[in-house]
Amino acid sequence: MVLTSAEAAKVLRKYNDDLAALHSRESMSQLFVAAISEDVESVRPEYDFEQTRAAEAELETKIRKLKHAINVFNSTTVIPEWNITIDEMLILIPQLRNKRDRLFMMKNRLPKERVEAGMRTASNIIDYRYANYDIDAAQAAYDEASDSLAKAQTALDLVNSTAKITLDI
Repeated sequence: MVLTSAEAAKVLRKYNDDLAALHSRESMSQLFVAAISEDVESVRPEYDFEQTRAAEAELETKIRKLKHAINVFNSTTVIPEWNITIDEMLILIPQLRNKRDRLFMMKNRLPKERVEAGMRTASNIIDYRYANYDIDAAQAAYDEASDSLAKAQTALDLVNSTAKITLDI
């Protein structure tokens, strides 16, 4: 089977959903309650222990092989314009997002802002908090981080939707 990484992720999600559904059906049918006056066989839910184990093992094998193939693909496929693997990009993107989010707060600060008195008693002393950095530089760094993040996400999306993984499932 040959799939893109994006397609493989969807197949993996389906396998995981199928496994969860199997476990849910098993949970609902492995035990049952019957009144003493009922015919036990007439209320017994359909459940085959061995068949369930076999279906579970088959799905777990597919999941394991697919995850391994995705991991190998991610650790060996290089994103050309970044010259890093998908695996590294999956680390870089959250780093860029965190940087952008910190810079967002910094770029939106006022150079000087009044500190609220809070629980202090009435006083005629007014405290101010001052930015200890160039707010324009924070704006420029924010713009750069935001642009880098968008470019990284787009590059990753392109590779995930075009590069192919060969699977033996």
